[in-house]
Amino acid sequence: MRITSLLFYGVSFALLLFVAADTCEDISVHNEIISEGQPFPFNCTYPPEINGAVNLSWYKIPSKSPVSNNRHLRVHQDQTWILFLPLTLEDSGIYQCIIRNAHNCYRIAVNLTVFKKHWCDPSTEGSPINSPDEYQQMLPIGKSGSLMCHLYFPESCALDSIKWYKGCEEIKAGTKYSPAGARLLVNNIAVEDSGSYACSARLTHLGRHFTVRNYIAVDTKEVEYGRRIPNITYPKNNSIEVPLGTTLIVNCNITDTKENTNLRCWRVNNTLVDDYYKDSKRIREGIETNMSLRDHIRYTVNITFLKVKMEDYGRPFTCHAGVSAAYIILKHPVPDFGAYLLGGLMAFLLLVVSVLCIYNSFKIDIVLWYRSAFHSAQAPDDEKLYDAYVLYPKYPRGSQGHDVDTLVLKILPEVLEKQCGYKLFIFGRDEFPGQAVASVIDENIKLCRRLMVFVAPESSRLGFLKNLSEEQIAVYNALIQHGMKVILIELEKVKDYSTMPESIQYIRQKHGAIQWDGDFTERSRCAKTKFWKKVRYHMPPRRYPAYSPVQLLGHVPGDGKAGKCNAATGLITP
Repeated sequence: MRITSLLFYGVSFALLLFVAADTCEDISVHNEIISEGQPFPFNCTYPPEINGAVNLSWYKIPSKSPVSNNRHLRVHQDQTWILFLPLTLEDSGIYQCIIRNAHNCYRIAVNLTVFKKHWCDPSTEGSPINSPDEYQQMLPIGKSGSLMCHLYFPESCALDSIKWYKGCEEIKAGTKYSPAGARLLVNNIAVEDSGSYACSARLTHLGRHFTVRNYIAVDTKEVEYGRRIPNITYPKNNSIEVPLGTTLIVNCNITDTKENTNLRCWRVNNTLVDDYYKDSKRIREGIETNMSLRDHIRYTVNITFLKVKMEDYGRPFTCHAGVSAAYIILKHPVPDFGAYLLGGLMAFLLLVVSVLCIYNSFKIDIVLWYRSAFHSAQAPDDEKLYDAYVLYPKYPRGSQGHDVDTLVLKILPEVLEKQCGYKLFIFGRDEFPGQAVASVIDENIKLCRRLMVFVAPESSRLGFLKNLSEEQIAVYNALIQHGMKVILIELEKVKDYSTMPESIQYIRQKHGAIQWDGDFTERSRCAKTKFWKKVRYHMPPRRYPAYSPVQLLGHVPGDGKAGKCNAATGLITP
């Protein structure tokens, strides 16, 4: 022991000399005395004030090269840890953890002393008592307490097969002792329970196995309860909302004095959690951790629910620390009506937008179907005789107006009158000979529900709608006097309406235009084509029974041999 003390003071003096020569700010100095032959870790934990991006490296004095990060080496850095697998006598020395951020440099020093130890060797006198690497713990006489095995290693190390010993004999579970992993529970503590204890565990690192051993010097004494009762800061006899089937971890935070070695554990139905769920292991108690402060120690013991089940709701899970206890109760989450309301509103808005998009895309087909399904055979009582007044450009003889006459005087009546049952007034076909133009227009425009205007790019050059003629009188009566809806049809694409009369420009801007995109074949005479659907959509919603052949002979010129498209099916029949 004297040699060890001299070595300690000598190394400490050398450390002080080295520190004085460096520019990093010293945070703390730790002294560790460990026996050779077992793994040893040290975690470089720095204060939270050192924030931002941090570069952390370990060094062994006086080397200026950092400890390697190669995990296959016996001594290496593992994130913030320095790890010895295992310790040798040559590892004794001073190690520094250098922490650098953007503005500062900090240093944590570890004075490591490695010595020989022969645990439970009969030839070694006094072993294992009074060993310099023993942890000092206390048990309260007449009460229950626990001993902790300090097994703090980085995540790359797996620990299992934990065993407890008193002296050199392994401790078995019974009424006196209850080994619980890294903790040994001791019941009905008496004076003879003091002495030397040890715990060992198997450590696995990258497929290699090592033995970790802690030595614990236990003292028993009478404890005056009342002045040093552990304080459980969390839980506070509260409830926790947790969904069914989820994983949950709850920490029990305990503040206790340094002299106390109270039993700290989780219980359910007055039974240790690990024992209550020893078969399923669905709920387990975690490894206890602690943080030493100036006047007390802060302990943390967690409980892990691998999968919350119905049976867990409403059942108190109690954290015990000596005579102190606090519980949590799991309960179902309160439904988030705000989320449901928002989700419902979003679904409704999505439905409305979808319906509007569908209606906008299939509006014409929907309206035509509705008219076809719910039409009435009775004529509307609006004192109108015609469904539309047809106004079209009149080309001089010898000009290219044959197609216009064919469309207006033959195809238009074939589709709208014969197939769809509409009645049209076409100037040049339905007026009586000798009537004045103004009189015919004025009388018949009042009897129509729509004004159908055909325009072509050549219309303006031919004087269409520029003179006080049929066109101007019809448009004036429709727009000014009767407020009649106008259907504007382009015989060809009209790129420039500036040469058209203002009335036609107004109609184009307000109502748009339908462009004739068919030819003069039988297919163009089918009411189910896209062009005729648009025309029918703008026509009055009322459908009339088809005229008899006798009625149609007086209005439709031709031999009547052309095929007919059924308005309901779209099929051309002879």
